[in-house]
Amino acid sequence: MELKWLLYVTLLALGTLAVQAHDVDDDNDGDDVVDIEDDLDDGIEEAEESKPETSTPPPTPKVTYKAPVPTGEVYFAESFDKGTLDGWILSRAKKDDTDDEIAKYDGKWEVQDMKDTKLPGDKGLVLVTRAKHHAISSKLSKPFVFDTKPLIIQYEVNFQNGIECGGAYVKLLSKTPELNLDQFHDKTPYTIMFGPDKCGEDYKLHFIFRHKNPKTGKYEEKHAKRPEADLKTYFTDKKTHLYTLVLNPDNSFEILVDQTVVNSGNLLNDMSPPVNPPREIEDPNDQKPEDWDERPKIPDPDAVKPDDWDEDAPAKIADENAVKPEGWLDDEPEYVADPDAEKPEDWDEDMDGEWEAPQIANPKCETAPGCGTWQRPMIDNPNYKGKWKPPMIDNVNYQGIWKPRKIPNPDFFEDLQPFKMTPFSAVGLELWSMTSDIFFDNFIICTERAVADDWASDGWGLKKAADGAAEVRNKDLIVCFGALLPFPPTVFINIYLYVPSTVALPVFLVVLFCCSGKKQPSVAEYKKTDAPQPDVMDEEKEEEKDKGGKEEEEEEEEANEEKLEEKQKSDADIGSASQEEEEEEEEEDRKPASEEEETVNRSPRNRKPRKD
Repeated sequence: MELKWLLYVTLLALGTLAVQAHDVDDDNDGDDVVDIEDDLDDGIEEAEESKPETSTPPPTPKVTYKAPVPTGEVYFAESFDKGTLDGWILSRAKKDDTDDEIAKYDGKWEVQDMKDTKLPGDKGLVLVTRAKHHAISSKLSKPFVFDTKPLIIQYEVNFQNGIECGGAYVKLLSKTPELNLDQFHDKTPYTIMFGPDKCGEDYKLHFIFRHKNPKTGKYEEKHAKRPEADLKTYFTDKKTHLYTLVLNPDNSFEILVDQTVVNSGNLLNDMSPPVNPPREIEDPNDQKPEDWDERPKIPDPDAVKPDDWDEDAPAKIADENAVKPEGWLDDEPEYVADPDAEKPEDWDEDMDGEWEAPQIANPKCETAPGCGTWQRPMIDNPNYKGKWKPPMIDNVNYQGIWKPRKIPNPDFFEDLQPFKMTPFSAVGLELWSMTSDIFFDNFIICTERAVADDWASDGWGLKKAADGAAEVRNKDLIVCFGALLPFPPTVFINIYLYVPSTVALPVFLVVLFCCSGKKQPSVAEYKKTDAPQPDVMDEEKEEEKDKGGKEEEEEEEEANEEKLEEKQKSDADIGSASQEEEEEEEEEDRKPASEEEETVNRSPRNRKPRKD
C-alpha cells in the first residue's frame, strides 16, 4: 500500500511539472553536452527500490547530445547550437506588386529548442510567425563552383504544428555582383531551389534549377519530375525529417528523405521543360491551304432515298390490339372536390375570388382499374425510319490532319553538361507560411557523401535515437504500472499517443486512484473468519507436500523390506520336505482375509496417488 501511494505522489508531481513545462521555456544556452534524464527517472528509481527485484524493468537507454562537427571539407555547416543568429542576415526588402500591408519581409525568426524535444540542448532555426513574408540568408565559407565534384545539400525540417499552406525549401543564391543579402526577396537570382512545399492537398518536394541559355543568356527554370512516393506523412506526422539532394557531375541526381531515395533521374532527360530545345520547330508562318481536305469520311454523293422511305411516319402509334379493362369507370373523374373541406372564415370573395374545395383522388377509383376517358396505350411504330441520310463513304481526297511544316530551330543549342550551373555563394530561406513554428536545423553543403552522412548521424540520427529511447521508456512505464491499471494497457497506450500529456496524465492519475485493482482482504478481515491468510495457506500447502513425500518414501522402504524377507524365506524352504510345504499352505489358508487385503493395499502398485 505504501508503494502504491508513493507511485501516486510521484506521478502527480510529474504531471504538475509537465503542465508547467509547456508554459516556461527551458534555458539551456551554453550546454554542449546534455543527458536525457528527467524527474520521471528519479520517481521510478524510488519506486523500484521499494519493490521486489522481480518487477524491476530493464534500464532505460540514454541518448547524449553533442553539437555536430563536420568530418571533412564543407562550404556551409550550421547547427544553431550556439543559440544565436550570428552569421545570418534578416531581409529588409519589400515584395513588388504587393499591398504595402503584407509586402514587408517582417516575419520573425528565432533560435529555439524544438517543442516536445527528446534531446535538450539541440537548438534550431524557427519560423515563428504566420501569414507573413520571411526571408533570412547566410554566406558560404566560399562560393561553390560546379566542376568535377558532386554537390550535396542537406538539412532537417519539422512541421511542429503541421502545415496548412506554406513551404520549407531553401534557395542557393547565385554569385552575382548585385547580390545583397540585406535585400533578399523573391526575385533574387538563385541557382537551385530544394525542399518541401504544401498547399491544400498538394504535397511537393521541389528540385528546381535555373539554366542559362548559352545563345540568349536568359535563365529558365527546370523542374524535376514529381516523386512517385507518397509525401503526405512527412508533412503531417510532426517528426523531424532529413532532406538531402545529391547532384553529380554526370548529370544524375538523387533526392532522399530520411536517407531513403524518393526521386532520382538525369538533368538531360527528367526535367520539365527539357534543358535542350528541339532541333526543329513548326514554321510559325506556314498556313493551311484552302483546298486542304481533312475529312476521312464523306456522304455518298450517288446515294438516293428509297421510294418507300416515309419521313413523316410517327415514332409512336396507338396499340390497335389493346382492350379497355373491365370495370373501367368512364364517367368518374380521377380527382374530385374534397367533401370535408370548408371555406375559411376570413375568405374574401371580392379579394380572393370564388372559393373552391381542394381536389383529392376519387375514392371510387381506388378499387377500379381506372377512371375517366380510356385511351389506347402507345407503342413503337414498326414503320418508323426517321429522316433519311445518305451513307458515309471513304473520302478519296482525304489528305490527313494538316500540320505546319518543320524548320530548323533558330534557338537550338545542345548543352550536354547542365550540371555546370551558375556558382552560388549564399543559402537563404524566403518563405510565406500560414502555419507557425516550422523548425529548421543542421544545414550542410559539401561534396563528399561520407561527410554528409556523418553530419546526419550526429544530428538527425541522435533525434531519431532519442525518440526511440523515449518509446522504450514509455514501454517500461507501462510494464511497471501494468498491475495497477484498471483497464487493458493498450487503452493507456492509445491515450498517451493521441491525447496531450497535460490532459492525459492527470486523467490517468484520477482513474488509477479511484479505480485501481481488486481490493485484497485486510488482516482484520481474515481474523473474523476461519479462512487462512494467503501466506499461511501457501505454507500449509508446502508442509502437506513435504509430509506426503516422506510418507511415500517410508511406505516404499517397508514394501522393499517385505519383498526381501519373502525372498530369503523362499530360499530357505527350497530343501524342505513336502510335508513342510503342506503345513505352510495350511498356515496360509488360516490367515484372516483382512491381512491379505492389508498386504494388497500396502503394495506400491495398488496405492492411489496422493493429492497435494
